[in-house]
Amino acid sequence: MGRGGGYVTVAADKVEELRRRNGEVVAEEAEERLCSQLAELEVESLDQAREYESRILFLVDQISRLSSSSLEVIVSNS
Repeated sequence: MGRGGGYVTVAADKVEELRRRNGEVVAEEAEERLCSQLAELEVESLDQAREYESRILFLVDQISRLSSSSLEVIVSNS
C-alpha cells in the first residue's frame, strides 16, 4: 500500500465521522417533528375535551329544566 494507505484510513475515518454526525442530525430532526406533532395532538385533545364539557353542561341544563318542568306539572295536577 505504501504512502497512500494512510490517506485511505483518514478518509474512512472522516466518512464514518460524517455518517455519525448526520445520524445525530437526523435523530434530532425526528425528535423535533415528534415533539411538534405531540403538541398539535395535545391542543386537539384539549379542544375536544372543552367541546365535550360544553356539551355535557348543555345536557345537564336541559335535564334540569325538564325535571323542573315535570315537577311543576305534577304539582299543578295534584
